[in-house]
This record gives sequence, C-alpha cells and structure tokens, in this order.
Amino acid sequence: MTTAKDLFIITMDPRPERSVGQGDLSLALAGAELIDLIDAGAVTVDEDRIVPVEASTPQDGLLGEAAALLTREPPHERIEDWLWRRGRDLAAAYQAALEEDGELTRKRSGRLSFGSKRVEPVDTPARRAAAERWEEREPVLAALASAVGVEGGRPENAEEAEDTENAEDAEDQPGLDDDAVTAVVTAVHDAVMELEAVRQRRTIENSAFANLWRGP
Repeated sequence: MTTAKDLFIITMDPRPERSVGQGDLSLALAGAELIDLIDAGAVTVDEDRIVPVEASTPQDGLLGEAAALLTREPPHERIEDWLWRRGRDLAAAYQAALEEDGELTRKRSGRLSFGSKRVEPVDTPARRAAAERWEEREPVLAALASAVGVEGGRPENAEEAEDTENAEDAEDQPGLDDDAVTAVVTAVHDAVMELEAVRQRRTIENSAFANLWRGP
C-alpha cells in the first residue's frame, strides 16, 4: 500500500488515548502522498516548490488522483499550499477508499470517528504490512505519525506543546536523509501547528462571544 494508507491505518490503533483529528490527519495524508510521488520520481522539490516530472501514472487510485492535481506550469505550487489544497477532506476520502478495498470495517469503537461512524482495520496482509513498517519505525512513517501526535509525537498538554513544539522536530527525525522528504515533513508539522493555532483562536473567540452575551 501507499504511505498515506499505511499512515491512516496506524492512526487507528485503539491503544493510544489521544484521538487524531481529521484535519491534522488530512494534512499528513497529503504530505504522505507527496513523499510517495517523490520516491516514484513523479515530482522533485525546488526549495519549497513542487516540480512535476514526466512519469507513469501511479497504480493506486488516490495517489494517481494526487498526481493529476499537481500544478505543472510555473510558478509551481509551494508545498504548504499543496498540503492545504489537497488535504481538504482527504481523511474522509481515504476512509471511503479503504472501506471499498475491504481494509476497514465499521464497528462501535475505534480511534477515528467520522460523525456517527466508527471504523477499524481488518486483519489483512496490507494491515499487517503497515503494522510491520510501524513497528520498525520506518523514518518517513514515524515522522508523519509524529506530526499528528501518534505515540508521543506531540506532548499531551496542548499548552506545553505550544512552547516546545516547532518545525525543528521534523528536521531532527532520524533517517530523513533526503532534503525533499525533509522539506515535506517539515511543512506537514508547520501546517498541523497552524491548524491547531486556528482552533485555539476560534475557541477563545467563541468563549469571549459567549461571555459577552451572558454578561457579568
């Protein structure tokens, strides 16, 4: 399977107490797709811009869709912009694709919740391969999982995380010896942090608005 599908599956492990947000996961999935396209020789990275290269269409449907959406005319798209554009509702798209492939089943419990639906991985060769890749702490998968807070990727206390977490965490991930891959992982970490900042700002604004109506 692709890195994005492996990432989706390992984030559904029911053991960790912290749930993974759909927005965070969608951004990381978009990054995973981009890394697979880099590995396939379909794109290169020039500083922070994605430069498509003529290559065969990926066999995986979602990865092929990602390749088709690349901006092929200069000025090429920035990695950060790609994450936000491609990442929109991407977690839901991967859920649907994995369900269709028989890799997911609907259950009453599970780590990721999409509305009233809960799903969990089926014991398939693909799921076992993803688990093996995770157990071996394959650097790319570990770095992307860290971005969404899986297995201690981020501190449990969000206030402490704001003071301690930054893009340098991505650059310090062991085994990321490819500059293009490192650039993508760093961009994913930055985007997830930006999304969290937006959430916190909205929470503060909503709380202030509610207090205004309640009065002293």
